[in-house]
Amino acid sequence: MSESGTRTINLALQGGGAHGAFTWGALDALLEDPRIRFEGVCGTSAGAMNAVVLAHGLLQGGRKGAREALRRFWERIGRSGMLWNAVRPPAQMLEAFGIDPRMAAEGTHVLFETWASLLSPYQFNPWNFDPLRQLLERSVDFRALQQEGCLKLFVCATNVRSGKVRIFTNTDLTADAVLASACLPQLFRAVEIDGEAYWDGGYVGNPALYPLFYHVESRDIVIVHVNPIRRDQVPRTPVEIATRVNEITFNSSLMREMRAIEFAARLVDQGWLKDEFACRLRRMYVHSIRDDAAMAAIGGNRLHPDPRLLETLFELGRATGGAWLKDHFDDLGQRDSVDVRAEFL
Repeated sequence: MSESGTRTINLALQGGGAHGAFTWGALDALLEDPRIRFEGVCGTSAGAMNAVVLAHGLLQGGRKGAREALRRFWERIGRSGMLWNAVRPPAQMLEAFGIDPRMAAEGTHVLFETWASLLSPYQFNPWNFDPLRQLLERSVDFRALQQEGCLKLFVCATNVRSGKVRIFTNTDLTADAVLASACLPQLFRAVEIDGEAYWDGGYVGNPALYPLFYHVESRDIVIVHVNPIRRDQVPRTPVEIATRVNEITFNSSLMREMRAIEFAARLVDQGWLKDEFACRLRRMYVHSIRDDAAMAAIGGNRLHPDPRLLETLFELGRATGGAWLKDHFDDLGQRDSVDVRAEFL
């Protein structure tokens, strides 16, 4: 802890479509607490969007500017209703006709799965229209992210040809890089950058944590989870099964990294390394802002950012982030606030 009573943390922000509004709420709670400072942010998909908007807002107007920038960004997403170009009537309209929005979401999902299995985005979207591009370019000054004093940014994307993770940093961050990180191959054509094609980073790093080991000074990594790791109920409907498959898929890379982190921590904590090796391996402290039960129960189509859903997720993320601060602020710089072995092994 510094003399001023502040703690410096790094953020790892998961992707999850419209459910990234949960992360918006968690960030709002962290930004409201003047004791918290940020050094590095690694993000994937919606997590990458939150990361660049956060950095832009901090540069433009400090903590207040960051909170305002994040709210503007997510309100624009809600107004557009086209985060991933899904088409479904708003919940208010469905309710007016006596239609259960959850049932409508299930029907839309089944239709989309059938449609996506028959046509690729190279066929149904020949002009490669992406509504997120304009929204990102309106919300973020990407050139400014290269300034000294900006957050250290790490955006994850998947190289389609090699299957490896690509980490974009401040010096090569563009709207294309963020769009690559959020490129669901069923909806959008691969994003071409420097002759390489990229898809959603969640397949190989949701998000990748290793940049926060090698390129920052702070030892604390706060992961904001969007995808539930655990669900108590076994899925039975087609939508429930598809949702759980996606959650497991997009958590798998994080689970692997957490196992490696736990092993490295044991090597350090239990003195298994010779001195000449121990000095090269930093002990990192892992923290989680997470509410699996609430995120599993909240429902809502991740591809359809209904404004009411976004605001509900914001409030949930803000409450979860505030509770985490209250319970674990004193753990920062001292210890893990999550039992990594029990949760991830």
